[in-house]
Amino acid sequence: MSTEFDDVTYQDIKDAYAAISSSIFETRQRKAVTLSRLAKAELYLKFENRQFTASFKERGALNKLLSLSEDEKKNGVIAMSAGNHAQGVAYHAKRLNIPATIIMPENTPTIKVEHTKEHGANVILHGEMLSDAADFAHKMATDKGYIFVHPYDDKLIIAGQGTIAIEMLGALPDLDAIIVPVGGGGLISGIAIAAKAIKPDIKIYGVQSKLYPGMIEKLKGNEPICGGSTIAEGIAVKQAGELTAKIVKKLVDDWLLVDERQLEKAVSMIISIEKTVVEGAGAAALAAVFANLDIFEGKKLGLILSGGNIDQRLLATVLMRDLVSQGRLAKLSITLPDLPGALAKLTAIIAKSDGNIIEIAHQRIFTHVSAKDTSIEVALETRDDQQLSAIIADLEGSNYIVTLL
Repeated sequence: MSTEFDDVTYQDIKDAYAAISSSIFETRQRKAVTLSRLAKAELYLKFENRQFTASFKERGALNKLLSLSEDEKKNGVIAMSAGNHAQGVAYHAKRLNIPATIIMPENTPTIKVEHTKEHGANVILHGEMLSDAADFAHKMATDKGYIFVHPYDDKLIIAGQGTIAIEMLGALPDLDAIIVPVGGGGLISGIAIAAKAIKPDIKIYGVQSKLYPGMIEKLKGNEPICGGSTIAEGIAVKQAGELTAKIVKKLVDDWLLVDERQLEKAVSMIISIEKTVVEGAGAAALAAVFANLDIFEGKKLGLILSGGNIDQRLLATVLMRDLVSQGRLAKLSITLPDLPGALAKLTAIIAKSDGNIIEIAHQRIFTHVSAKDTSIEVALETRDDQQLSAIIADLEGSNYIVTLL
């Protein structure tokens, strides 16, 4: 199978590697021992979340900026991005003394907006979707004479992203497959070209959010139906690239979809087990593995943790929701008599079962229980769902009416 395209070749990726390697971290790649045991496969994580701007996007952005003429650098560049490409362009443009304007959708996480501004770019928020920001950025590029730096559908961007595969297979030449998060397709295009050139029999899997299967639908010839709130905004791309679609159609072996719960679980697993922070898109590869254990059992897999820019409040919500799903954090609604000592009897039952009460709230007015009773909400911390079930059983055995909220 040829990995050479009129627009992007393996030589382009090797040239990009030579150009950017002195300014880009060769991020670590190591075996995830515990995750490998749980998945019954060998999982090797590529920590692109440890780049300076916490994303692989720096690679393509820098490769593009280094290609500009002196006049083009003087005029400046413009890009549209939901965050990571924006930061990559802004950071390296500042290093190279290139004026940069970044157009971002209005719902871009605050942390990504602020970090982009901190890197010295002029940030303009426009539109609800990335496509709205793109239209505005293209118009502004024409009006102002800026060079447009596309986040994925550009030969130099793709070549820059493909340098990851050179590093991965240089360290682990016997990988069976590489699993890649996919939005517009720039990352997986570059990786597929380089990986297939280095090791023709390697498998390349693309992962998309079920809410934003833009590339998958494009390859089927369908108009993508995308939308909804996702924690993987980095791959929430409705319109995949034209060049990238041509590449992945030929080189990507299979496609996997992951839902929001699987993404949340993967974020939590990476933080709790690997002690590193990833955003929703950065956890997509791991989410795909655990959603398809039968496909990957016994395989040696390279997983790209593509980014670590996640809003702190969102991260806290994801982690707390995961505790709830494990039964380690729960809220119970309990009806009991509005009498002295009633609460003490209730809490004694919970304490006997080793439950830790972290919050109690009484509700006497906005409730359907008898006026002589009260409804209380008890937030509990437990070891696991088995202990939670035992606590509920003990309460019900003592004739309390219990509802798990």
